[in-house]
Amino acid sequence: MSHPITRKLPMIAILIVAAIGTYLLRDKLTFEALAQNREALLAFRDSNYVATVVVFIAAYIAIVAFSLPGATIATLTGGFLFGVFPGALFNMIGATIGATAIFLAARWGFGEGFSQKLDNADGAVKKIKEGINENQWSMLFLMRLIPVVPFFLANLIPSFLGVPLHRFVISTFFGIIPGSVVYTSVGAGLGEIFARGETPNLGIIFEPAILFPIIGLSALAALPIAIKALRGKKGL
Repeated sequence: MSHPITRKLPMIAILIVAAIGTYLLRDKLTFEALAQNREALLAFRDSNYVATVVVFIAAYIAIVAFSLPGATIATLTGGFLFGVFPGALFNMIGATIGATAIFLAARWGFGEGFSQKLDNADGAVKKIKEGINENQWSMLFLMRLIPVVPFFLANLIPSFLGVPLHRFVISTFFGIIPGSVVYTSVGAGLGEIFARGETPNLGIIFEPAILFPIIGLSALAALPIAIKALRGKKGL
């Protein structure tokens, strides 16, 4: 069995790279930088499409895995370079792999011990843990669908609660579809935005026409939890 410190090294490395990357890239991955380099990016895509896809997905994985700034700009770039489809698909692949990397690092370093402590806990903590275990799919989709839940936390919390890897991967990939499609759609229209010298509305996901359907999906995800709670109160 590996030493406890050794098991924590991947997560420690992620945190160090995240801190350094945030400092170095805080002014680099911006909409202004995308606007300035748009012609070069399009030219590279046109002459090296497969390489562009590979580099883009690899960059997206790094941004998510190390919680670097620029995830929103990366999503817009996916739409700008590749269109809504396959741009949204490339975004989802990169985000899912990156999220899985940090999930595994946290699980290997801290999650198993934390999960065991919760399993051995009594009282309210034990009931909360049991409730989460009974509604894992719903909880996972809720964390992905609700825009206010930070992506970083949605990667860490499941790793501490003993969520199986396959559930985490599936719920991440499908749960981020709405947000990915919305921002990729904005990215696909960046050509006109650049031509007008404007900046995109990055708060679009909170507009009623977008937010209400997402709330509806969140409600569907929460429905099994509500049904179980009602049955429990009625003794069914």
